[in-house]
Amino acid sequence: MREESDLGSGGSNRLMSVEEVAAHLGVPKSTVYNRWKPWNLKGHRIGRRVMFRERDVETWIDRQAIH
Repeated sequence: MREESDLGSGGSNRLMSVEEVAAHLGVPKSTVYNRWKPWNLKGHRIGRRVMFRERDVETWIDRQAIH
């Protein structure tokens, strides 16, 4: 059974750090810092950190599919 936090379009509501997103995408942290806005990746400021919902990262990955 899926937990509430796993509902949505792929991924969960779990917040991912820039480091986690970079590791997930296989790119340097600097790429995530420099490209998250041009990529239209929805970020959330938590204190001084930028965090991303896992489901938003997964949705962004899905949008990158080549048809």
